[in-house]
Amino acid sequence: MIVKERVSLTHRAVALFSGGLDSTLSILAVLRQNVKVTALKFITPFDQEVSESSSCHAEPIISAEKFGFDVETLEIPGQFLKIVKKPKFGYGKNMNPCIDCRILMLKAAKDFMKKIEADFIISGEVLGQRPMSQRKNVLYLIDKEAEVGGYVLRPLSAKLLKPTIPESEMIINRDVLYDFRGRSRKPQMTLAKEFGLTKYPAPAGGCLLTEPNYAHRLKELLTYNLGPGLDDLLLLKIGRHFRLSPSCKIIVGRNKSENDQLWSLSARGLILKIETCGSPTVLVTGEITEEAVRVGASLCVRYSDAKNLSEVEVTAIKEGCICKLRATPCSDEIIETLRIELKSSIHREYLETIRL
Repeated sequence: MIVKERVSLTHRAVALFSGGLDSTLSILAVLRQNVKVTALKFITPFDQEVSESSSCHAEPIISAEKFGFDVETLEIPGQFLKIVKKPKFGYGKNMNPCIDCRILMLKAAKDFMKKIEADFIISGEVLGQRPMSQRKNVLYLIDKEAEVGGYVLRPLSAKLLKPTIPESEMIINRDVLYDFRGRSRKPQMTLAKEFGLTKYPAPAGGCLLTEPNYAHRLKELLTYNLGPGLDDLLLLKIGRHFRLSPSCKIIVGRNKSENDQLWSLSARGLILKIETCGSPTVLVTGEITEEAVRVGASLCVRYSDAKNLSEVEVTAIKEGCICKLRATPCSDEIIETLRIELKSSIHREYLETIRL
C-alpha cells in the first residue's frame, strides 16, 4: 500500500510512456483534466532501434513539447535481463515476458511516483489488445504484484475496469474517459485527430523479444552464456550470426551502420576485413582459434564484393596488431550449418556433435 501526504493542490501523475499512440493518448486524456504529467520512458537492451533520420525517432519528444508534458528516461538493463532469463509468469509467443515486464515497470513507476509526490500512475493498455498481458484479470494481477492496486489509471479502457483511486477521489472525471477494447486502432486514430495528434508510429512491436529471429538468437546465446553482458545483447541486434563452437561466435556486418557498430566493439575480439574491395566487417568473439580465424576470413570473403574470386587477401586486426591471410569464399553448406537463425534442425545437430 502506498502512503503519501499531499503537499500541493496541484495533482500530478507518472505515465508509462513508450512513445506509441496508446501511451500518448492516455497522457493527453489526463492532461486535459488539469493534471501535470511526467512520462517515464524505459530503456532496455531489447528496445527496437529507430534510425536517426526517422521521424518516428523524434516523435515522442515532439509530442511532449507540443502537448506540455515532461519525459524522463530510466534504464533497467540488469533487472530486465533477470526476468527475461526466468519470468515468474512465463513468456508470450517468443521470449517476451510481458507480464513480468509490466510488473517491473510499474514497480519503478511507483518509486518515481513517491519521489515526485505524484498522485497516481497512467498506463496505455487497451483491454483485449494483447492476449497475454491485457486481459482484465491479468491487469489486476499485475497491479497487485507491483503493489500499486488502485493507483493505475488506464484511460483508454477505464470504463471497462473498476474505478481507480484518482477517480474515486475526483482527481479524474471517469465520465470523460474511454471504453476501448480489442485490437482495432480505429478508435485511437479517431481520438488522435480530436487531440490534434497527427504523427505517431505505426503499430509495430517496439520490443525485440517479440521478434522470432531475435528471440531465437537470444535463446541460443543463453544456452552457452548464462551471464551475457550488455555488449552481447547489443550484438544480437545486428549482423549475421554464426556459431563455430560453444565458446566462439562470428558476426558479419550487413551494411555500413552494422560494420561501424562491429568496429566499435572490436575490443571484444578479432576484426576481419578486405581492404581492396567492398567488404563486411567481421567480428570473431570468444575463443579465437586458428580455425575460427580461417572460418571468419572465409565468411568475410563470401559476403564481400570478391565472393566470386578463388582467393582473397583478408586483414585481421586484434588489439592493435595487424596481419594478412589468404582466404577462399565460404561454402553455402558451411553457412547453412553454422548460421544462427530459425531453420531446420541441421544447426542443432551440428552443435550436438561438437559438444561430444
